[in-house]
Amino acid sequence: MADARCSCGALRLALPEKPNVVIVCHCIECQRRTGAPFGAGAFYPAEAVTMSGTAKLYTRDAASGGKVHSYFCPNCGSSVYWKADNLPSMIGVALGALGDVSQFPAPAKSIFERSKHNWVQIDRADEHFHQGSVARQSH
Repeated sequence: MADARCSCGALRLALPEKPNVVIVCHCIECQRRTGAPFGAGAFYPAEAVTMSGTAKLYTRDAASGGKVHSYFCPNCGSSVYWKADNLPSMIGVALGALGDVSQFPAPAKSIFERSKHNWVQIDRADEHFHQGSVARQSH
């Protein structure tokens, strides 16, 4: 099992060892959520994740027309995980919240590259998208 936690340790997730996929997202909302030039998440089947502690919820509109529900620690403010209406069976876990970074592969997808900082290079991703959906045209 892998684990993820907030900075203070009050909010924790127990995760399967390997994620289904790792994705980097360059959308403005992920930049704001992380305070960084992109968000990076490992995605797991929601039913395989065990949570402990109390999370605070922030919900926003997604580019897909659905909602994204971000969960963060009410004590330290760390963004730990999120769920999207368009992927109800999956949970995204912030790579920065994961304990053992050696076990995670390079991102398979780089999405919302239309708002990517021009100095950021995600060379090892298999797929690059101007928008956020696999159904849309590749960059």
